[in-house]
Order: sequence, then structure tokens, then C-alpha cells
Amino acid sequence: MSTLSARSTVEPFHAMDVLAEANRRRDAGHPVISLAVGQPSHPAPRAALEAAEAALRHGRIGYTDTLGTATLRAAIADHYRSHYGVEVDPRRIAVTTGSSAGFNLAFLALFDPGDRVAIARPGYPAYRNILGALGLEVVEVEADAAAGFTLTPTALEEAARVHGPLKGVLLASPANPTGTVTGRAALKALSDYCAATGMAFLSDEIYHGLTFVGEETTALSVSDDAVIINSFSKYYCMTGWRIGWMVLPEDKVRGFERISQSLYISPPELSQIAAQAALGAGAELDVYRESYAANRALLTRRLPEIGLSIASPMDGAFYAYVDVSRLTNDSMDFARRMLLETNVAATPGRDFDPVNGHRTLRFSYAGAPEEIAEAVERIADWLK
Repeated sequence: MSTLSARSTVEPFHAMDVLAEANRRRDAGHPVISLAVGQPSHPAPRAALEAAEAALRHGRIGYTDTLGTATLRAAIADHYRSHYGVEVDPRRIAVTTGSSAGFNLAFLALFDPGDRVAIARPGYPAYRNILGALGLEVVEVEADAAAGFTLTPTALEEAARVHGPLKGVLLASPANPTGTVTGRAALKALSDYCAATGMAFLSDEIYHGLTFVGEETTALSVSDDAVIINSFSKYYCMTGWRIGWMVLPEDKVRGFERISQSLYISPPELSQIAAQAALGAGAELDVYRESYAANRALLTRRLPEIGLSIASPMDGAFYAYVDVSRLTNDSMDFARRMLLETNVAATPGRDFDPVNGHRTLRFSYAGAPEEIAEAVERIADWLK
């Protein structure tokens, strides 16, 4: 009998397990409200839907260039020019099957098995899981209040002293689950440190467009050597379209392309057509953003009132990371009971922090305002 590889023993992505259980309860007739995953409740922009509809009606959908259509890559370059004031050669842009494919490609192209890669703790669990599955050594660096909930050169130096030389670092801003926004000066300090030490610098910018406090800066504004990963899933409300992009250093484009050719052939053409149209839908998307801002204001006020203190700044993205240590020392069990007894789903902190996550929960506020308000009141009644 054949056996599974060691790669399959990575930690589950608990948010997805919670979502699956929430969906089972909903299918069984329970009035479930899921705050477990970062999925906007809004549809894709109208222009994206219309472009996809026209493509299905009038054209044949097929393979494109591995790095994406020339028109979408040019449109993304225009986005960097208009939004950030940064000039990017479209040839440095790689369209990907969601940001998840971008992470896979980056880890495969930049690192060899055994290399050490630093990430923030708490942080997005798929980083840790994918790196581990690929045989890379994950160095989790605590990003606490003293460090401004972000990574710093000082913290990376200490991590290298304890664990050995680092080959790369991955930073998200705005961050999941903490909501931390790392400003230009801090990004430049980190980029300069990576350049001086020969480390690869990966910047996860998939929550750009969803900054509520602080300075939204692309790492491209401080370095041409950073690997940028972005997505149409969050701000553009296109999670199920599985479409994202990367901006690569010029000397690394061909290496990424070679790997992508064999892994993915090309990103889905239909999603590329829709994504190109979505880039021009800022006015519609900013209305959606205001609904997240209203949800954020509600949770910032109401969660502490019901005994759930905010554990980190909610400056960007659409998450509230809360401290539940007053109520439990087992956030996994707490999340299960909350789902069963209130029909509200949230993600246990174990996903984001293997050390201290037993004391935290993450709530996504990407949903409809009326659902967010109802969920909070259900929890409030449950905790009385």
C-alpha cells in the first residue's frame, strides 16, 4: 500500500475547516453567520462581470501566455503608475492563479530545501504550511506591540543569531490577522537590511486598497529587488476568480516563468479579462470599502464592551484579532462551542500563532453590515 509524503502532514488551515463546518450547519438549516474567512460579501465589480459575460458570449476561452495577457500586465503597470506613482515595466509583471500560486512560485523559485525563511508571528498560516511542505525551515519572528506588530531589522538579526542565516523574509502589509500597516520608512529599513545581507524580500500586498489608518506603501517604492505579491481577491471582491499578480525583479522573471509553465500553464483567461475590467472600478469598490469601515467602527467599539479586547491594531485588511484569554485558554474549543451555540463562526488563533494563538480569535468583518451587527449581538448574549 502506498503512503502519503511527509508534505501532507502540514498543519490544517483551521479557517477553512471552520468554514466547512459552518457550511454544513447552514446546509442543515441553521442560521449561520460566518466571520471565519476573509471573503467579501460584495460581488465582483459590475464592469468585471460584464467583461466576463461578453467574453463567454463572443469568444473562445483558452491558454494565454504563461505570465498573463499583455493587456492585463500593461493595465497592472498603469495601476502602479496612477495609484503609487511608481513606474513598472509590464514585462516584470506575472499574472498568477490567485496570490496562493504567487507564494508557491516565489518559494520554489527563490529558495532551496533547508533554506530558512522568516515570517511574522502572528501571521497568515499558509505561509508556514507551504514553506514547510516544500522542505524549507520556517523562522517565525514575534511581531508584538513593542515591534509595532511588524518585522524589523533588529528582530531579523536576532532570529538569524538564534536559528542561523536567513535566506529570505516575507512581510504582509496590511497584515492578516493583525491589521498592521507597515509604513514607508519601516519598509525601506527592512528592504535595505535584506539588500545588505543578501536576503530575498517578499512583500504581500493583497490587502492594499483596504488601509484605514496609516500609510499604504508598496515595497516597489523603496526597492526594485522586492518580490511583490498581490491579488484581485480582497479589495476587488474576486475571491472565486482565483486571479492575482506578482511584480518581479527583472533578472528573476524568466526563472519564475519556467516554473509557472509546468505548474499552471497559464492563469485562466476568463478571470484575466474580468480582472482587467475590475482595475477601472475604483468608484464602485470604494463604496464597498466604506461598508468595511463601518463594520470596523462597530467592532472597535462593541467587542471590548462585550469582553473581547482588541489584541492588535485594526489599521488595515478586514479583521479583528481579539484576546479571549479572560474567557478561555483554548480558542479552538471556544470557537467550536461558539459555532454550535450561537451559529457564529470565527477562526481560532492557532491558525496564526502556534505559540500564543490559544488565547486569540480572528473575526472577519468583510461581510454585510447587518450580519456583522447580528453576529456581535449573538455573541454578546452568549457571553452574558
